[in-house]
Amino acid sequence: VQLQASGGGLVQSGGSLRVSCRASGFSLDYYSIAWFRQAPGKEREGVSCIGTSDGSTYYSDSVKGRFTISRDRAENTVYLRMNSLKPEDTAVYYCNTQQRGTDYWGQGTQVTVSS
Repeated sequence: VQLQASGGGLVQSGGSLRVSCRASGFSLDYYSIAWFRQAPGKEREGVSCIGTSDGSTYYSDSVKGRFTISRDRAENTVYLRMNSLKPEDTAVYYCNTQQRGTDYWGQGTQVTVSS
């Protein structure tokens, strides 16, 4: 099981970015994927997740209405589209999957939003 996150970068406040999480060793048809983020000096927090069969989604209150999670089954990749970015969205973004009691994490991708 491997997760490879990419797509972070530097963007101005109000801008947009899309981060990606490419999964290997398992199918997104059977396991959900979540995005977390961790800002300097803060605990890691859940941002969004997408389910398996019905593709149900969840968003934290802090990103609801601005972020959209989606998946591409053919590419076995989950995307997080982030619009109307704010400086407080600055963090390292990690993708995660839980399988049979084990957490797997991607390496993280830095998102920096300048004011």
